[in-house]
Amino acid sequence: MTKKRCGWCEGDALYEAYHDQEWGVPVYDDQIIFEFLVLETFQAGLSWITILRKRENFRKAFDDFNYQKIAHYSEKKIQQLLQNAGIIRNKLKVRSTVTNAQHFIEIKQEFGSFSNYIWSFVDHQPIQNQVKDYKKAPTTTTISDRLSKDLKKRGFKFVGSTVVYAYMQATGMVNDHEVSCFRHQEIIG
Repeated sequence: MTKKRCGWCEGDALYEAYHDQEWGVPVYDDQIIFEFLVLETFQAGLSWITILRKRENFRKAFDDFNYQKIAHYSEKKIQQLLQNAGIIRNKLKVRSTVTNAQHFIEIKQEFGSFSNYIWSFVDHQPIQNQVKDYKKAPTTTTISDRLSKDLKKRGFKFVGSTVVYAYMQATGMVNDHEVSCFRHQEIIG
């Protein structure tokens, strides 16, 4: 019997694996949280499948998303990244990754972990939405607006409310699986 999935991922094996194993699953590990932050900021203006297809290339290029290393990237390293055909070679996004890593560390120091900071916006509990059709799921909310504004105030780049909401979905801060999707109830537990 075929599992019913959210409509946005059906028909592509990579999308389905990501949907089934990662999307909407609450993440509290700062390393993984940073990985999703990097990927979501690069996704701005592109399709998510494009990013998924390049994910391993990003992982290699950005030292396994090690924010401590990335925060100290030299101009030489940045130039190497801009020549790397395996990733999205957007100069502003590459540079923002370095800046965002620096601010990520600052927040981690202030709050004990980036996870504590980010999850405080949802009172440390995933929001359980009742999405019937993924095409009607929100793309921003008042919470993503607040989080986006706070991240920008702290110096983060490429963190508009739409990017932040997609980030919230990816890291499980919000469960936007369609109610008919097998993962919706599994994530609620």
